[in-house]
Amino acid sequence: MAEKFDVVIIGAGAAGLMCAAEAGKRGRSVLVVDHGKKPGRKILISGGGRCNFTNYDVVASNYVCRNPHFVKSALSQYTQWDFISMIAKHDIAFEERDHGQLFCEESAKDIVAMLLAECDLPTVQQRYQVDVHDITKTEGGFSLKLNADSVDCESLVVATGGLSMPKLGATPFGYQLAEQFGLAMVPTTAGLVPFTLHKEDKEAFAELSGIAIPALVEAQDGTTFRENLLFTHRGLSGPVILQISSYWTPGQKVTVDLLPDLDLAETLNTMRDKHPNQSLKNSLSRLLPKRLIEVLIERGDLVDKPLKQFNPKDITAMASYFHQWKIAPNGTEGYRTAEVTLGGVDTDGLSSKTMEAKKVPGLYFVGEVMDVSGWLGGYNFQWAWSSGFVAGQHA
Repeated sequence: MAEKFDVVIIGAGAAGLMCAAEAGKRGRSVLVVDHGKKPGRKILISGGGRCNFTNYDVVASNYVCRNPHFVKSALSQYTQWDFISMIAKHDIAFEERDHGQLFCEESAKDIVAMLLAECDLPTVQQRYQVDVHDITKTEGGFSLKLNADSVDCESLVVATGGLSMPKLGATPFGYQLAEQFGLAMVPTTAGLVPFTLHKEDKEAFAELSGIAIPALVEAQDGTTFRENLLFTHRGLSGPVILQISSYWTPGQKVTVDLLPDLDLAETLNTMRDKHPNQSLKNSLSRLLPKRLIEVLIERGDLVDKPLKQFNPKDITAMASYFHQWKIAPNGTEGYRTAEVTLGGVDTDGLSSKTMEAKKVPGLYFVGEVMDVSGWLGGYNFQWAWSSGFVAGQHA
C-alpha cells in the first residue's frame, strides 16, 4: 500500500527546504527526499562557509534567462527583504560586503538550521539517502518509488539543482524528469566559472598565478562587469571573470580594461614630460604588477625603451592595448568548479507566478534546475528562496 502525501519535494537544498516550509505552513502534508546524507550541502560550502544568502539590491537584470521577464513575479512575491526578515526572526547575525552582498557573520550552518527550524512542522517529513525512481502521472497526481517504497502525492516539486559541483552530488535527474513529462530544455553549460587559456597564453601567464588586479571586462554582447581579475595556473579567475563567464560563448574573445581607473595615454604623456629617460617597464610597473609588464614585454606585446622614444601615436596605441586587452579563452574549468548551471528547464513551459508546469498540473520546478541563473553576489540563493516560496504557496 502506497504512502500518501499532499506534496513530495525532491531535493533538500535551498529551494526545496524553502518550499517545504511554506507548503507545510499551509497545512499540506509534505515529504522532502534527497539522495544525499544531509540537507543544504551547497549552502554549507557557499561563501567560504559563510553563505552569501542574498543581496540588498535584487532586480530581474541580475539573472540570465532566455525569458528576461520570467523572474519578476517570484522576486516580487518574495523579496530579499522578506528573507532578511526571516534571518532577523532567527537572530542570525549578518554583514554587508561589497556590492550589497549579505553574508552570515558566523557560519552558513545558521542558514541550514533556520530552514530546518522553519520545516519543523507536524506535517513535514524529511528522508535522506533516498533513490527516487519510477515516477508516473496518476489521476490524482503522481506515483513514485522511494528506494523500495511506493508513495503517492498530489503535487511533485523538483528541486534537484543543476550540474555544478558534482562532488556535492549534482546529477541531471531534474532535467531527465522534465523531459519525461514533455518539457523543453535549454542546453546546459557551466556558469560563474574560471576561464582556461590556450597553451601559449597559459604558459605565458601561469607564472602570474595569484596576482589580482581591478579590471573591467566586457563580453561580445556588450555586458560588462568591474571587479578583481585573478591570474591562475590554468587561466583567469576572480569575481569579474566568474561574472562574465555567464555571458561568454566558446570561440569569443573578451575585452579587458586593465586600468579602469585612469586614462593611460594622459598618464604616460605626463610621465614622459617629467621623466623622459624612464623606461616603459618602470613606468608601467607603477601602475600594474611589474611581473605582468615583464611578461607582456617577453611576449613581444610591448617594446621596452625610454619614454622619450615613444611618439603620441605610439602612446595612443599602447593605451588602447591596456584599456582594450583582448584575450580568447580556450574554455572554462567546467562544472567541477562552476557555481551555477546555465540553461535547464525552459521557463516558457512554466508559470512565472507559481512555478507549475503549464501542461502537467501538479508538477513544479524550483531553483537552479530551471533556466534561471543569477550573478555572483547572493542572487542565486535569492532565486532559490523566491521560487521555493511561490511554489510552496500552490503545491
